[in-house]
This record gives sequence, C-alpha cells and structure tokens, in this order.
Amino acid sequence: MPEPTKKEENEVPAPTPPSEEPNKEMEARTGPAKDEEDPSPPSALPPGLGSRALERKDSEWSLGESPAGEEQDKQNANSQLSTLLIEKPQSGTVKVGENITFIAKVKAEDLLRKPTIKWFKGKWMDLASKAGKHLQLKETFERQTRVYTFEMQIIKAKENFGGNYRCEVTYKDKFDSCSFDLEVHESTGTTPNIDIRSAFKRSGEGQEDAGELDFSGLLKRREVKPQEEEPEVDVWELLKNANPNEYEKIAFQYGITDLRGMLRRLKRMRRVEKKSAAFSKILDPAYQVDKGGRVRFVVELADPKLEVKWYKNGQEIRPSTKYIFEHKGCQRIMFINNCALTDDSEYYVTAGDEKCSTELFVREPPIMVTKQLEDINAYCGERVELECEVSEDDANVKWFKNGEEIIPSSKSRYRVKVEGKKHILIIEGATKADSAEYSVMTTGGQSSAKLSVDLKPLKILTPLTDQTVHLGKEICLKCEISENIPGKWTKNGLPVQESDRLKVVHKGRIHKLVIANALIEDEGDYVFAPDAYSVTLPAKVHVIDPPKINLDGLDADNTVTVIAGNKLRLEIPVSGEPPPKALWSRADKAITEGSGRIRAESYPDSSTLVIDIAERDDSGVYHIHLKNEAGEAHASIKVKVVDIPDPPVAPNVTDVGDDWCIMNWEPPVYDGGSPILGYFIERKKKQSSRWMRLNFDLCKETTFEPKKMIEGVAYEVRIFAVNAVGISKPSMPSKPFVPLAVTSPPTLLAVDSITDTTVTMKWRPPDQIGAAGLDGYVLEYCFEGLKERSSRAHLGNENVNANAPLKEENHHGEETSYGEKTAEKEIPGPRIGSSLAGGAEEERGVKPPGTSAKQSGENGEDACDLCDLPAENWIVANTELIDKTKFTITGLPTDAKIFVRVKAVNKAGASEPKYYSQPILVKEIIEPPKIRIPRHLKQTYIRRVGEAVNLVIPFQGKPRPELTWKKDGAEIDKNQINIRNSETDTIIFIRKAERSHSGKYDLKVKVDKYVESASIDIQIVDRPGPPQIVKIEDVWGENVALTWTPPKDDGNAAITGYTIQKADKKSMEWFTVIEHYHRTNATISELVIGNEYYFRVFSENMCGLSENATMTKESAVIAKDGKVYKNPVYEDFDFTEAPMFTQPLVNTYAIAGYNATLNCSVRGNPKPKITWMKNKVAIVDDPRYRMFSNQGVCTLEIRKPSPYDGGTYSCQAVNNLGTVEIECKLEVKGGLSFCRLLLQGVPPNIIDSYLRDLQSSNPEEY
Repeated sequence: MPEPTKKEENEVPAPTPPSEEPNKEMEARTGPAKDEEDPSPPSALPPGLGSRALERKDSEWSLGESPAGEEQDKQNANSQLSTLLIEKPQSGTVKVGENITFIAKVKAEDLLRKPTIKWFKGKWMDLASKAGKHLQLKETFERQTRVYTFEMQIIKAKENFGGNYRCEVTYKDKFDSCSFDLEVHESTGTTPNIDIRSAFKRSGEGQEDAGELDFSGLLKRREVKPQEEEPEVDVWELLKNANPNEYEKIAFQYGITDLRGMLRRLKRMRRVEKKSAAFSKILDPAYQVDKGGRVRFVVELADPKLEVKWYKNGQEIRPSTKYIFEHKGCQRIMFINNCALTDDSEYYVTAGDEKCSTELFVREPPIMVTKQLEDINAYCGERVELECEVSEDDANVKWFKNGEEIIPSSKSRYRVKVEGKKHILIIEGATKADSAEYSVMTTGGQSSAKLSVDLKPLKILTPLTDQTVHLGKEICLKCEISENIPGKWTKNGLPVQESDRLKVVHKGRIHKLVIANALIEDEGDYVFAPDAYSVTLPAKVHVIDPPKINLDGLDADNTVTVIAGNKLRLEIPVSGEPPPKALWSRADKAITEGSGRIRAESYPDSSTLVIDIAERDDSGVYHIHLKNEAGEAHASIKVKVVDIPDPPVAPNVTDVGDDWCIMNWEPPVYDGGSPILGYFIERKKKQSSRWMRLNFDLCKETTFEPKKMIEGVAYEVRIFAVNAVGISKPSMPSKPFVPLAVTSPPTLLAVDSITDTTVTMKWRPPDQIGAAGLDGYVLEYCFEGLKERSSRAHLGNENVNANAPLKEENHHGEETSYGEKTAEKEIPGPRIGSSLAGGAEEERGVKPPGTSAKQSGENGEDACDLCDLPAENWIVANTELIDKTKFTITGLPTDAKIFVRVKAVNKAGASEPKYYSQPILVKEIIEPPKIRIPRHLKQTYIRRVGEAVNLVIPFQGKPRPELTWKKDGAEIDKNQINIRNSETDTIIFIRKAERSHSGKYDLKVKVDKYVESASIDIQIVDRPGPPQIVKIEDVWGENVALTWTPPKDDGNAAITGYTIQKADKKSMEWFTVIEHYHRTNATISELVIGNEYYFRVFSENMCGLSENATMTKESAVIAKDGKVYKNPVYEDFDFTEAPMFTQPLVNTYAIAGYNATLNCSVRGNPKPKITWMKNKVAIVDDPRYRMFSNQGVCTLEIRKPSPYDGGTYSCQAVNNLGTVEIECKLEVKGGLSFCRLLLQGVPPNIIDSYLRDLQSSNPEEY
C-alpha cells in the first residue's frame, strides 16, 4: 500500500486582518499553548496546523473536522455500493483568462429517467445558481450508446476560481460523487493581506454575474493592486469581542454584505482562550505516534500542590506498565508504552476544577509485497488463480483490474482467498473479457501482472441442413460442435426470441431450434453462431401449404346481394404457399383480368370479382378455382342484384273523423327483388305543396290511421314502399278529404224540478265542441215500459216475432202499439226528423261505436240498456233546437216513469246522447223542511240604535213551505219589521233599529205535516245614561275622595267603565283625570293647593260614553294649611361632553379590487374633530380614501384596496374636553380562492385559517 497521505480539508481558512502577521492568525487558532518556545514532543503535530484534528480512516489521514470526514466516508461508501459515473471529471490547471471544461458521464441502460447532477465548489456552494458569464453547465444524451454527458465549462478563469470542486450524481436510491481540483496560475508578486470586508462582499454588482458570493479571498491569496490606505481596523477582533446583537451593526458599518457567511466563519473560529488559573501550560491539541511506539503527554501546573488525574474517553487512567506517570517540579508527565490502535482516542487531564484535552492518533506501519504477481495465459472456461505474498498475516489487501478495484461478492465470479501471508485472486470460468492487467495494493507497496484468456479451436461435428415442411408441422434444426459453449440463433439476420411455440435447446455440444406448428412466417434463412467464435452454421426453411378459399364472410348459402347501379367488388381471401393462381367463371365462360365491366383481379392473399354498374342480368352463380403445387380448391358464389320497389297505387280514404281518417292501399306490383319491409305515409293540405311524414317507424300493414289533423281543412295523402334497398317513388295522392266530427256528449245531465205533469232537466255544454260548432240541443224521453218490451224483442226469432208490434198501456190505461204509428193512440209529445233523433245506425237499432263503454262508466247499467232501444221509441221533447241548457218537458201523465237523454247537434250531426241514469217519476216529491241558521246568528245578534238590520235565513223544503215569524211569542208588527219570503230563504229587514226591536224571534217552517223551527236573539244597544248621584266624600291635603251610583239606564248593555273629569272653579275648563275606571269610588290626587274644583263622571258601555255627565253639587277646596310655597330653582344643564365612541371599529377582511368601508360612531359636545390614521400616520389628501361623517357616524371608504392597503387603521376624535382613539385591523385578501370561498358563504375567519394552512404546506406556491 502507498504511504499514508495527509489530505487538507476543503474548508475556508480564517482571513488575516491587514495589520497582523501570519503568526497572529496561528495564535488565534491554536490558543496560549503556542506562546511557549519549548519544542513540541516528537509525537506532536507539526506547527501551523492549529486546531485542526487528525482522524484515522482505514490507514488514510485527513485534516479537518471529524463530522466532515464522516460525511465523506458515507459518500465514499455509497459510491462504492452504487456507482453511476463511468467517466469522472479530472483535476486540471488553467491560466488566468483561459477556458477549461470538466466532463462527467453516466450510463443510462438501467435508468428509467435522467439522473440528477449537482456541481459544488468546496463543501456547500451549489454552482447551479452561479451559471452566467464565467460558468456554463451543459447536458447531452447519446441515444445509441445511452450515455448522459454533463459538462461544466469555466470561461475566462479568474484567480479566485481555484480550489476544490465536487460532482454529485443521484438517481432514486443510488448515489455517486467525485472530487477534483482546479489550479489557476497567477502572476508572481507579493501577496497582500486580505481584508475581511472585501472577502465577504458580493461580486459583480450591476453586471451579468451579479449576486455571486466571492469567497476566493478566503481560499487563496491573490495579487491585487495596492489600494488607497485606509485606517486599519481589526474587524475580527471587534466581532470576537462584541455582543452578538451588534454583529449586524458592525457588518453594516464596515461594508460586509454576506452576513451569513461571516457568522458561519466566525462560529468556526476559536476565540483566544483566557489564561487558565490551574495550568500554566496545557496539552497540545493532538498527538501522533506509530503503532508500537511511545508517546509523552506533558502539562505544567501553576500550583504544584494541585492533584492531577488523567482520563481516556472519560475513564480514569491508573498507573501500570503501559501508563507511567512522572512528576518534575510543576510538570506532570504521562507515558503510554507500546501504543496500539485501541489507544487512538481522546485524553484529558484535570487539575482542580479545570481540565485540558487532546487527541492521540495511532498510525499503522506500511505493509509490503514480498512475492510479486506473475503473468498468466489461459483458455476460456478455465479457472485462473493470481497469487502474491505480503509482509504480515491477514493484512488488508486490495485487488484492481485495469485500475478499478475488484469488490468480491456472492454473485461475482471473482473470489479472494487468504492463507496467512498468501493472497490469491480466483476467477471461475474465465472469459475473454477477463483479459486485463491485474494489480494488488497494500499500504506499503503494489504488484501487477497480465492475464491473457484465449479461445479453444472450434470444430463443427454436425452442420445444419435445409428443410421443407408443410404448414402446421414441426420444424427441427439441429447441429453439434466440439465445445460446450452457448450460441445465438438468428432468422433473416434478426435474433430468434423464444416463445411457447419456439424453443431453443442446448444440451452439451448439441444445439436445437424446435418450432411447433410451422407457419408461413417461419420460412427464412436460419443461422446458428457459437458465442466468442466467428463461425456460423446456416440453413434454409421452406414452408408449403395447399390452396384454401375463405368464405366465412358470406351467408350460409354463399349469396352476395348488390344494389342495381352500384359497383360490386367481391374480395375472397385465399391462402396457400406458394401463392395459388385464381380463375373466375360464369356459365362455363371464363372471366378474364382486364378493363371490362365484369373482370377479375388477383392479389397475393385474395382474389377479387369486380362488376361495375350492376344490372339485373348480372344475377347468377360465379365460380372460383385455385391451384398451386400443393393442391387445388373450388367454390361457387351466388350474386343477387336488387333494386327499389315500384310506387304503390293511390290510397283510398274510407272513414273520416274530427282529426283522423282511415286509409288503405294495395302493395306495389314489383318489390325490387327484395321483400317489402313496410311503408311510409305522408300528407299535406290541399292548398299546400309541403308534404309531412306521418310515421318514422315503418308501417307493416296496408292500413293506416292519420291523426292530429285540423277540422275543416282539406287534406291529401300518399304512400312510399320500402324494401332492404331503399324507398320507392311516392304514389299518386289520394282524393281530397275534410276532417269534421260531431261534438262530445253534453255533461252533468240532472233533474232540476218535478211536478205532477212536468219534469225540468238541466245539463252542461259538451267538453269538446270542435270546428263545426254547436247548433243546439235535442231533449228526448221514453217511458219505462218500452225498455222491457225492447229487451224481449231482442231475444231472437225462436220465441218472439221480431216484426210483431210492441204494445203496452199508456198513462191513460189504454194499450198502445209502438211498432206501428197510430194517430189515435200516439204517445203525447212532439217529434223531429230522424236526423235529430239519431243516425242511421240508431234507426237500424245498431249502437254507435264507443257508446256502451262511455255511458256505462257514467250512467250505469240502465243507461247501457237504454242504448239498445230503437230510435222510434224515443220522443223528442223540443220541436226545434234549443240553445239553452235547461228545458221543461210538459204534458206528462202523473205517476209515470220516464227516461231522459240529451244530444248536442252541429253540422256533422248529432253527438252521442247523454242519458240520465235512473227513471224519473212524474210526481211532485215532498221534501221535509230544514232551516239553515248562519253561524253568526247562532249567538246573540247585536246592533246599535239607528243601524239597519238585514238577516237572511235559508231553508229547504218541497213543495213550497209555509213560514211563520213571532217575536217573544207574539205576532210581529209588519209596520215596524219587514218580512220577505222566497222559495229558498226568508229575510228580516229593519231600516232603523230601536231598542224596542230587541228580543227573541221564532221562525217556523211547515211542509205538509213536517214542521221545523229556529230562534234568533237580537239585541239593540245604545249609549248609557249618566251616573245617578256623585258625591265628595272627603278632602285632605291635595286629595279628594269621590263616590257615585251606577246609571239608571245602562243602554241595554253592560257598563264597562267610567270617565272622571275635573274643572277649576275659576275657568270651568274640564280635564279628564281617569278613564275606563271600573269602580264606583275614586281618589283624585295631585290637585293644586289653593284652588277650588268641581268633578263630573261619565258612564261607558260598548257603545261609548254617556251623552251627559253627573256633576258634584258641592266644590272641593284645597286649603293651603299655612304653608309658604317656594318656587324651585333650576340650574342650567351642562350639555358639554368629552368625545366617546358609541360603536367601535371592527376588524375587517377585504377583497383586493373591491371597495372596503370602516364604520364607527362617536358623540361629544362640542362636536369633535375626526382624524383617520393608517399605521399611526394621518390620512390627508389621499385620493384612494374618502371620509364621511353624518349624525355622528364616521365612515372611511378605501377604493379598490390592494394587499398593500392592509394594516392597522385608527379613528381619533378630539374636542376641548379630551381625545379618544379607537383602532382595528384591515386585511386585504387577494386571489380567486378567497373570493370564491367568501361568495359561497364561508366565514372570513375560517377562510383566513384555511389560507394560512395552505401557505404553510406549500410555501413555494405562495
């Protein structure tokens, strides 16, 4: 191994003040121990290293702080575990003003993305932020070699660019780094002292490289031109002795802009220690000794009587053969004999309450190589052993291949064997790649040797042979060579990939390529090439297949349909190896390839039949014939040419309704060779030319019912036939037709009244009248006996003769025939024409469509039976059409039962009849009387005198009842009270009510033997009379006691209270003292002394106060009783008041860009002067602010605030009596998120906390 080297750590040294010599710098760092002139012991560190500690790391020595060494060891360990750099930047030199480039390369074969690279100067300065005029970073990527190249180019180097640089590469959990040095040659000359102020100033102010921190003055001294002399100030001494609170002030005073760098350097500096009271000479900072040597620690005490104890790593050291203690005057000496590696630790000595410490570094002797490596020649696959011997057993030895260290592992082919002093490197199964220069290195020497690995001669025992196989058979290519080595199979120059169908077999010296189920693409030139040899074994594989025709895309009967006029291009997939030849034919006539209308086209994997502009005659069977050297194939294909169908004939409209019609038509004569799928129907108004389609789904039948037409408008319809090919031309339009329909039946047919000879019916108009309008109504009736005879007439010809006339007794008791018209026995009642009585269906006894279901739902089963009656059985009650909805049927026999129906008539005819559900008995019905007293008359009815009384009492009863009114059991005087009766109610009317009209009124309603009675209480009230007597019971002081008796006349209503008034005898002006008083005695107080009073009392009820009042006959005199009345003295009220805020300011959130207002209210007299301030600064003549003051309310409006407008706002009110001030905080929120949250109703305090949390979690975005 090479000699241990001392590596100087890349740390910025402490700058030397201009006024001090270099030895002062050493003194500042080493402490008082360096002041002694005694030479250091041989084991101590050389002078000038100061407080730098030595640390041992695997026989290598480095200067610097131990934490930095640990970090570098970790990086070295990481770089050994995961190496990314394949080319590392090397150290270099450059002259001032020249350029230099450092290159680092990373292999990207195993990387999914670009690695991260960082360039550093020293330990911590990241150069990515310093790129500019003098520094450029570049990245390139070569796709072929998959190598990333990173370059750092220094342009026009300066003297301060020299130093140590570091390159770090990271990718996921992998890390690699490399350090290199840059030396910048400078011109010769004296090196002046470096000023700390210039060392910590930022360079390039106002230039392209502005912002760079220039630490070069701390790294290396440079030649600078002499500057103007300035007063020399030791800034370091100021900083070391100053309070930390004054660091910023000192840095600002002396122009130090990099305060952070200054503090970091100042922290690393060691202050001059104060002189110890116990030690006059302390231990050196560090000692170094070789392994097995002896070291001497010496301290000198200020007081020889002090007890001294020595410690190692905190454990006290006891005297022994290894540790020897000596006392020489004030000196205390400790010797450590036969130093071992375990003695490498920290030591300190204590004297009293003080201690001093040091570190001991034990250095191992170098290990030498006693037996050198020898060159070796070997063949591939053999085991190779490289052997050497070293001077010590089990020494640490490193092996290298072409300069790169070999790290043995379980997966590596390299293995290291150690037998005492013998070290052997074993390579299992050597390959040509192992040919290289191998070296072994120890701490005291190295040895190298060359290894040459060659191939053994190769013989081909069984070569590959050409093969011809059928499609789907197995292909097996086999060869045998003399060596058991792997090889690679290629097909047409491309590597063969193994799969489930293709297998590569290697057994010893035999190599096979087996392909199951041969395919066409397996045909080609196959080559087997043994690894590491230039010999190849070729073979050709030829795959053949009989011709096949693929008709899977056709129907089951191999039929192809084409539309007439279109082009048919029938492509039939074919297969076969070699490609077969195709021949098309029709009716033993070959179809050739060319430019005819019917032609054939051939392609490697298909054969195509082409027919341009297909015609009906092209339908038929076409044949295809395939042939190649492996066989033949034949198939037949049927071609069918189809066309659109012919147009149908014009449709016929068979029936018409209000907005519908029924139409039918015949299918077209020719269907176009394809079945008719359905029809499309269109219609239009006769006077229009725009046709409208009625169905979007095909109509499968030849009958259709168009709907939603307008009544009274003429329409035409036409038909389109549809097959699989398309839509035919339209048919001729039908004959014009006009939709027109009768109205719906009348509604709500009901009996209005019945007498012994008449029946009055009423109904409502039809719900739907239609475009034809409504001309009037026809009311018909029939007797109940005809219903039973009509039912017997419909039993059939077996039991009853349908032509026999029906007979029954009329209401006169005579037999009448309704089948024959006889003038003598005709049922009374007029008749109108058959057009009004019913349609043709009713005359034939046929029920109109829809009548049964409709009338069944509304009128019940009896109405359904009535629908079966012939039209001649119904008697028309009105000779002419009536437009009213009420009609009286007259001339009816008493006790007869009739059925009634009504029809609505318009231009389209009579509507369906509306039947009354039950037979009607022609006889007046007795309805028991019933009086319906209104709710407000069930209690006492109260009215004032002079008001009108108008009471309406409804009642029921038939026939018209008899009414009798009585008051308090006596007949009513009709001269004072008016009684008016009608069929449904009775009215009591009094024009001007008097108190005599009060009482109980009895009403009696009588119908036949039924009687109903009711009573009504009427109370007529008036204002009461005055109290009877008012007396003055007692007078004392300023008080008078009054009593009175209730009034004699209460106005026919209860007394609700009294009103008491007083009057001075001098003026006799009355003033109300008490109102709504309920008692009959009262005390009047607070009367004026010396006055004489009269009193009077009013009565009060629900109508008001009495017209007159009762006054006291005597007067009440309020005596003075010898008292002298003094007028009170009133002082003027002081309205002045110091200003005071009645409504404070409130902390407010505002949105940027939207006006914000601050409001408060203040009072004070005189009126205070208002001043608004922001952050304790008065707001004066600022156009962004508007201030208002109205009735003590003060308002400050901030126009379109920005975040800058946020702060503390205060309002100050000042007058002669004082000053008061109140303040609040305004926070202006910007951004869409705050506005959006505020509009959604989120409270501002929640929005504020949310935005603060968001800002703390993502500080880079805010």
